[in-house]
Amino acid sequence: MEGALQRVTDLARTVLPGNPEASVTLVVREHPSTVVSTGLLAVELDEGQYERGLGPCLHAAGTGQIADVPDTRTETRWPDYARRAVEHGTLSSLSVPLAVDAPQVSGALNLYAQRPNGFDEVSRSTATRFGHYAAVVAGTLSRYRRAVERADRLETALASRAVIEQARGMLMERHGVTADGAFRILARASMHTHSTVRRLAEHLVHTGELRCR
Repeated sequence: MEGALQRVTDLARTVLPGNPEASVTLVVREHPSTVVSTGLLAVELDEGQYERGLGPCLHAAGTGQIADVPDTRTETRWPDYARRAVEHGTLSSLSVPLAVDAPQVSGALNLYAQRPNGFDEVSRSTATRFGHYAAVVAGTLSRYRRAVERADRLETALASRAVIEQARGMLMERHGVTADGAFRILARASMHTHSTVRRLAEHLVHTGELRCR
């Protein structure tokens, strides 16, 4: 899926006039990152905006509106971004919002040109079409990542439960107590040692010893 996004940005750079640098910003739970780019310049300009929390790519992602900067030398809405862009030889830029079909996720397709007024009406229309493709892929990528995160959390929870059950069984046999009684032993040890029940259970399973201090 990242490869598909990379192809979108590469194609946008090839098709649009002026050979602009391109990138895709994804904002997940208010945390922006550059997922793909055509070069280091786009990444540096993106990350400068993330550091300050302001800039055309964040504006496009946050508002759903195209952020067109015809000339960075005269741009007043985002002066920090404009100054950094000029220093890097970028004299105009265009950020197209991505309508990502995923909860708490937004994004933008960013284009950076070395000439002023680098994006006319035709370029904006073309970039918007590229943005539609990028949004579909970005939504799929976001949902996939969330599924992987949920699977990882479930796997961790199952592993934690398994080791605690092993420790309970050992304590039941050792002290002749019920399952609830064994868990209370673990809980008391957890309070006294300021350690988690899982860590105490792992130590007991691996060493046969229950730390109480």
